[in-house]
Amino acid sequence: MKTAVQFPSNNLMLAGNLYTPDDYAEGERRPAVVVSHPYGGVKEQTAGLYAQRLADQGFVSLAFDASYQGESEGEPRFLENPFARAEDIKSAVTFLSVCDEVDPGRIGALGICASGGYVPYAAQTEHRIKAVATVSAADMGGLFRAGLGGGQSEDVIRGMLDQAGEDRTNEALGKEPHLESIVPNTPEEAKDAPALYREGSDYYRTPRAQHPNSPNRWVFRSVDQIAQYSSYDLIHLISPRPLLMIAGTEADTAYFSREAIGKAGEPKELFWIDGATHIDLYDKEEYVPTAVAKLTDFFTQRLTKA
Repeated sequence: MKTAVQFPSNNLMLAGNLYTPDDYAEGERRPAVVVSHPYGGVKEQTAGLYAQRLADQGFVSLAFDASYQGESEGEPRFLENPFARAEDIKSAVTFLSVCDEVDPGRIGALGICASGGYVPYAAQTEHRIKAVATVSAADMGGLFRAGLGGGQSEDVIRGMLDQAGEDRTNEALGKEPHLESIVPNTPEEAKDAPALYREGSDYYRTPRAQHPNSPNRWVFRSVDQIAQYSSYDLIHLISPRPLLMIAGTEADTAYFSREAIGKAGEPKELFWIDGATHIDLYDKEEYVPTAVAKLTDFFTQRLTKA
């Protein structure tokens, strides 16, 4: 069963969908999983798909729109603030902790894409998250500072930061926020892009997953917050709580999961899905069931009763 819910985070009201297993009996306290969406995504896309699949496996699950995104509050619209995203995840844990359906001692979290950075970042200091998992993880700070795959000149981020400062001044003068596209809007724009952005365009900008609340826009001055953020510097603090990272062998972001696991403490596991790209794990039936089966086994084992 899917129920629309709301909960506060940083003085904003967030919108979510709470998924309850079909066999849930009144009075039960089930293990629960927070599912956090990708950069530019909303709860109705891959986060909702994974939340529903986890509910099918017996978990109460919550997919929600981050601050400034989707149906959640926050101005300017489409701001991408990593620190607010982490706070939203902690607030989602608080919401689940007081739900009648949930055992507050058995809450896990799953982050997809950018949230594969935000969820571990939040969990470093959020001890109510008892098990941490990611799918197609990416570190937004690293991506912007060094470019996809690394090697980007520092002049690029410095130039973006110059523009972000100008944008803040222009907003103070009454101008509209400077918005740009996240992925290419058309196949023509996407043809020479790296696989992450080319396949992202096919996911977000076609009937495959297009949603009116996910218009492929971001506030450009977000970069001055993104550039200061690093997902995995303190990832060792998750230990001794367990960490599972799932990535496709063909993902051009796979190095983020590999490097994060290298920094993490035990217990930890990097689970590879053969042949899958970053975006494949969002919704393709060739790969999603494998990811869900691994997540089900992980959360079942790690969210057991004390």
